[in-house]
Amino acid sequence: MASLGTLYPQPLWQWFEQICAIPHPSKHEQALSQHIQAWARDKGLSVLEDSVGNLIIKKPATPGMENRKTVVIQAHLDMVPQKNADKAHDFTKDPIEAYIDGDWVTAKGTTLGADNGIGMASALAILGSDEIKHGPLEVLLTIDEEAGMTGAFGLQPGLLEAEILINTDSEQEGEIYMGCAGGVDAEFSVPVQWQPLPAGHQAYRLSLTGLKGGHSGVNIHLGRGNANKLLARFLVAQAPLLELKISEIHGGSLRNAIPREASAIVTLPANLRPQLEQAVQDYLALLQQELAAVEPALDFKLSETLLPAQVMSHETEHKLLNLLHACPNGVLRMSDDVVGVVETSLNVGVMTTQGDKVQLLCLIRSLIDSGRQQLESMLSALAALAGVPVRFSGAYPGWKPDPSSPVMKIVNDTYQDIYQKEPVIMVIHAGLECGLFKKPYPDMDMVSIGPTIRYPHGPDEMVNIETVGQYWQLLLAVLERIPERA
Repeated sequence: MASLGTLYPQPLWQWFEQICAIPHPSKHEQALSQHIQAWARDKGLSVLEDSVGNLIIKKPATPGMENRKTVVIQAHLDMVPQKNADKAHDFTKDPIEAYIDGDWVTAKGTTLGADNGIGMASALAILGSDEIKHGPLEVLLTIDEEAGMTGAFGLQPGLLEAEILINTDSEQEGEIYMGCAGGVDAEFSVPVQWQPLPAGHQAYRLSLTGLKGGHSGVNIHLGRGNANKLLARFLVAQAPLLELKISEIHGGSLRNAIPREASAIVTLPANLRPQLEQAVQDYLALLQQELAAVEPALDFKLSETLLPAQVMSHETEHKLLNLLHACPNGVLRMSDDVVGVVETSLNVGVMTTQGDKVQLLCLIRSLIDSGRQQLESMLSALAALAGVPVRFSGAYPGWKPDPSSPVMKIVNDTYQDIYQKEPVIMVIHAGLECGLFKKPYPDMDMVSIGPTIRYPHGPDEMVNIETVGQYWQLLLAVLERIPERA
């Protein structure tokens, strides 16, 4: 199998191989951080780990470029830990098994971590080079971007000297991002009343699998199935017909990933098993028809399992299923200002049965504060109707577009000069950290670029090899064109 380090540009891909070899899911970035710190100090670079765990590495300008404006190249240290159900992998211990598949690099059964490992690798490759021309340079590597943006929230003023920030977390070559959505987490907590297992019941596991999932912002407009919502749709229809009782229900694993799998343990009278089997077959056929274009691998199965000690009361089950079924999901509104971009969306990301409650974790995204606030109000109203609490947390601002941004013009002009075509100036429906950086550094001029990454936040994640080279060429050319300080 060919080594990633043989691809162009070699310094970037060699770093990406190292990144894949060191586990770094959200909340577990320390081993990778320590590896980078040791390397940077060995290179004689200035290294700072701030109070929350972000890394700031500084490198002097190459000779003759000392008077250029200081630039910070920014990426995040963590990756989304998602795997297929049949893949044995511990993201805190096992390396990512990355490999070349034609024109792409992907991983065996897990997320690849190209989001944002390619951007991180590009920054480190530039730090390690004695040949790349640049002015005073800073690299900011934040922690926990995928699971709460703790690093970006915790970044303090005064640590960075840069006037310009280049974020490397975009996922489409040929697009320059000048704005992004803000967001907030919403958590429903449904209290569970238990009752004894009815006599004569048998237990079964319902498993909905094979969905594509993906990034709950970037992919939300593609019409992919949400496993949590699809399972709820089945249960809300069949529970009263088949006397189903629910023992537990689970689905998804991250609030910012469209859930690919969901399951429930249910019981019903033994004599109704044939009707349940038929209902499962009919529902699978229906979903395969409805979602044929977007979910070709979708599967819905029934299997026997051990009898549970207790099941949810009718009142709990009724409340839970109706809440799940009624909860909005997907695109709520498209932007009027930016054609083709989602303005406001909701992802019903995670559902878990924990002790005496079922928790539902959703992520609201919106380009405008009023859109986010409207969805918060809608979910509060839904919670009031269901008689359950809902809590909002972790709100983060969007990055307001600045059409007059000087660095955006530099990137735009540089791209046209290199590739003889115009890039697309975009606003992304995802939570880039730039909006949070504006609080400690309100005057910093920001732009976001990156290579083409498909299916981020899911085990089908892949990065296009050619576009990594194009992104690299653009980044280096932009660094050469940074103007002098005023």
